[in-house]
Amino acid sequence: MITPLMPREKLLVLGAKALTDEELLAIFLRTGIKNCPVMQLATNVLAEFGSLRELIRADKKTFCQIKGLGVTQFIQLQATTEMTKRYLAQEIKNQHVFNEAKVARLYLQTELSHQEREIFFVLFLDNQHCLIKSEEMFLGTVNSAMVYPREIIKSALYCNACALILAHNHPSGEVTPSEADRNITKDIQNAAKLMDIRVLDHFIIGKGNYFSFAENGYI
Repeated sequence: MITPLMPREKLLVLGAKALTDEELLAIFLRTGIKNCPVMQLATNVLAEFGSLRELIRADKKTFCQIKGLGVTQFIQLQATTEMTKRYLAQEIKNQHVFNEAKVARLYLQTELSHQEREIFFVLFLDNQHCLIKSEEMFLGTVNSAMVYPREIIKSALYCNACALILAHNHPSGEVTPSEADRNITKDIQNAAKLMDIRVLDHFIIGKGNYFSFAENGYI
């Protein structure tokens, strides 16, 4: 009879991608609690939150209310999440991000998918499409944000950007672009074109999904 690999052994043999969400969480938790082995605890925690995403975005009070979780695990999880964000930020600084659009999109999803208010985010790129800087330009309500193309162009000129990638989140999770989304994209494109700056894409970030203006022929 073949004994199934434990999560740590499975990761070493098959790689992290081969692990289920429960197995990844079990490695993070390290140990179970009385009468509840770590794999069962991981299963219970995910059943309580519904997904890894909801677990990661839980506040300290909600997180620590779950049996088997505490402040130490909350701190570790927040630190791990922040390290992931910084890794992706460093990745796009060292790549031609338009040629590696998936990296840019993952970075933007990490930054925006958990936000409860709408945020308009811009990646400013040089003429090789490498990142100069990323910036939260406008902060809105749960369903809208006022966006001013002039301010985006002013920031682009200040850092000598040659191209832009735009992004904003829809806290509702629905990523279909509204008429307002299409209009503001066109307004920014027109303003940027006057300064010989290209708008490469506009991502709408939802909850686990996204919409790319470039991929769908809008840009």
